[in-house]
Amino acid sequence: MNRRLAVFVGVAMLVSLYEVARLFQLLPGKLPIAGVIALHVLPLLIFALIHGAMFYGLRGILIYFAICLVVGNLSENLSITTGFPFGRYYFTDAMGPKLFHVPILVGLAYVGMGYLSWTLGRVILRNPRSPLVGARTITLPLVAAFIMVAWDFANEPIWVNIDRLWVWQKGGAYFGAPLTNFLGLYLVYYLIHQLFAIYLRGRSPIGSPLPAGYWRWPIIFYALCAAGGAIFVLPKRVSAVVFDATGRPWSTSAMIGACVLVCIFVMGAFAALAWVRLSNETSGINRL
Repeated sequence: MNRRLAVFVGVAMLVSLYEVARLFQLLPGKLPIAGVIALHVLPLLIFALIHGAMFYGLRGILIYFAICLVVGNLSENLSITTGFPFGRYYFTDAMGPKLFHVPILVGLAYVGMGYLSWTLGRVILRNPRSPLVGARTITLPLVAAFIMVAWDFANEPIWVNIDRLWVWQKGGAYFGAPLTNFLGLYLVYYLIHQLFAIYLRGRSPIGSPLPAGYWRWPIIFYALCAAGGAIFVLPKRVSAVVFDATGRPWSTSAMIGACVLVCIFVMGAFAALAWVRLSNETSGINRL
């Protein structure tokens, strides 16, 4: 009981830190943007490492960590220098220290949100406690990549036009972001999760069996990430019109509205589906 309470308190603190970061986004100037981003990234990262170690073991989650960092940073640096796979862009100095051309926080962000997306994918495809075998080694990375891209789709215009974290040199159709960005992200996210699936193939989980509550926490965290994006509908001191790198104007209200809708009806849908699948599975186990 004490262990469960400690885990609950720890996770609740991480979730609270993440939501505090979201609130600071509505209060520009109250905290440096690098600090706000760190409060977005680090709670998710810590959660992924602790939660993942309970099921995959320390070695397993560290391998996932390494895959995310290597593939994420290589793809970001490659795109900045060549335009593939995301398009032509560059990072501003807002996110702090960089590894080559990419802020360190960007590489770490791949781990936290990637892990949440991977775990929701396991739940949605049912039997999350079972070893990864057969077609699931392909279908799970495909689903996890969709779940993770939804997060980018919900936040990209805000990060680019309001927070000014990076600049798309040629602009783009999605409020200044090119569509190639999302196609490239899907490819990279799929590759990350496919490599992890290959590592896990046929391996029995170290922490199995774990209670249903273990699987609920990633769903809750992902849902809160969606809710955190939706708070942009609240009043904030921003210009009515913003301009991308090409000088094209974009309506701030339209941009925020689109992002909020994606948070609710795409990210929210993934979270709801995972929750229902887990509830149905838990009910089935209890009836046996």
